[in-house]
Amino acid sequence: MTHITIKEPTSICPLSLAQQENDPEGFAQQIGGSFERFGFAIIADHGIDHVLIADAWELTRAFFAQSEAQKLPYKSPKGGARGFTPFGVEIAKGASENDLKEFWHVGRDLPEGHEYSDSMPPNIWPDHPERFQPVLTALYAEFDRVGAQLLSAIALYLGLDRDWFVEPVQDGNSVLRLLHYPPVSIDAPGVRAGAHEDINLITLLLGAEEAGLQLLDRSGAWLAIDPPKGALVVNVGDMLQRLTNHILPSTTHRVVNPPPERRGIARYSMPFFLHLASDFPIRTLPGCVSAARPDLYPDTITADEYLQQRLKEIGLL
Repeated sequence: MTHITIKEPTSICPLSLAQQENDPEGFAQQIGGSFERFGFAIIADHGIDHVLIADAWELTRAFFAQSEAQKLPYKSPKGGARGFTPFGVEIAKGASENDLKEFWHVGRDLPEGHEYSDSMPPNIWPDHPERFQPVLTALYAEFDRVGAQLLSAIALYLGLDRDWFVEPVQDGNSVLRLLHYPPVSIDAPGVRAGAHEDINLITLLLGAEEAGLQLLDRSGAWLAIDPPKGALVVNVGDMLQRLTNHILPSTTHRVVNPPPERRGIARYSMPFFLHLASDFPIRTLPGCVSAARPDLYPDTITADEYLQQRLKEIGLL
């Protein structure tokens, strides 16, 4: 008898979101398999309007080009949940040096008196650049839409109804982050963002084309993520890892400094951290528990309780 050895993939293959409409089960198996192997997937044709994305990049660069004195009035009094967070504030859990970045947070707009208002503060908007609020609000809505499509595929992969995640993320505490990594000197520390895992359900990232993003592969090696231009990089967060009892892993990743010839160039990226609703009880999905895979998280915790714990660990509260 001939035995065929199937080698597992060693790089992330870009996927087409357009496939989901005609073959939802096939797309679910592709993205679920990529998540199970790497904790990451690359979506080449996500459907977010390229003109909207270009406008958002232009406005992001314009905002961060301002002086520190112009940006500081937009620093949120409630930690880093909304508005501006200055350079060097955030630190990866367990790291000894703070990250080499500054950022801006856009959150979900809630109607007055909403039940989640205590855990989701209102947005802060700058006076300059013009059009910042409408463009970023529109981009937030597009990330929300694409995120819902990806969650339906994840649900199918896990053997759930494709709409299983609709209610858990309704009015969820999702955040769009505009990231600026300024140019670094030749002798700067080795990482722009320390090795970490994301807190949320899934993260959708634009701007990973500029080299530096790496994931820690289960082989123990750091694997560079090199998406096609304009593609989305999507990764599993700790909340989804917890829900799935580590079937879908939240993979450690980092942003390293570029080679010397690129160190004079700033790096920009836009992650969208897709979150559960604040009061959603995170408990292990029954289908992800077996005799061979006992429940690693027998205790239930709400999404907001979990978020607050983690934000304290990374210096944003």
